[in-house]
Amino acid sequence: MGIKQIFVRGIIYLFLIAVAVTCLIPFYSMIITSTHTNTDIAQKLLFLPGDQLAENYKRLMGSVNIWRGFANSVFVAVVATALDLYTAALVGYGFSKFKFRFRNPLFAIVLATMMVPGQLGIIGFYKLMDTFHMLDTYWPMILTGMSNAFGVFMVKQFADESIPSELIESGRIDGYGEFQIFNRIILPLLGPAMATYAIFAFIGKWNDFLTPMIVLFDNNKQTLPVMIASLRSQFTADFGAQYVGIVISVVPILVFFSAMSKRIISGVAAGAVKG
Repeated sequence: MGIKQIFVRGIIYLFLIAVAVTCLIPFYSMIITSTHTNTDIAQKLLFLPGDQLAENYKRLMGSVNIWRGFANSVFVAVVATALDLYTAALVGYGFSKFKFRFRNPLFAIVLATMMVPGQLGIIGFYKLMDTFHMLDTYWPMILTGMSNAFGVFMVKQFADESIPSELIESGRIDGYGEFQIFNRIILPLLGPAMATYAIFAFIGKWNDFLTPMIVLFDNNKQTLPVMIASLRSQFTADFGAQYVGIVISVVPILVFFSAMSKRIISGVAAGAVKG
């Protein structure tokens, strides 16, 4: 390896390290801030850890049932993400491998929904949930994410490029029904695309604030983001307790992202080996 190549590689590594450090700074700041008093948080720029983590945690537990909210968020995010992944895979696969009348116009309509902000339909959504007697339940948060347009688009593009139609035909020759072909043959092959979309879907469900705030009335049913936001009153805010709650809420996202990243990497590597 020549000196020029070593120099270029060194520059690339330095750039990547700088990007990684920049991405880690918000997490470091969040953790450090959770260990200080409200006065320090409001008046100082904090770089070193403090000694108020236990006190902030006690105030957090005294204000809201944070672990109940954590469990509620886990339930909603996991169930909604699983349903979202399956339905998005099913619809995207249908648009990719089945030829039917008005397929392209219907897919264009699906894509067009991505350009409409969900907040525009919040009043109609509330009335619809009230009509079906789903208010103060988790169903509105679970059902609204099914067959997300972005997930359908991602699966369709992946299936177009990576899943040969011959596999489907061979499954039919072997006597499999369409759902058997999808569940046993297609779904495992969609692993990398599903893992990628799962990250977006899970984070979206986990951080959803507007929907639970509108449809849930029982405080014991509230999700973590709403509970953390409730620590702020009209005139005051418990910053220390809020940051402890934020640290708790970020942990599942990091764990889920790490798990799905490994699935994406293993899927890409397997595809490279097969290629």
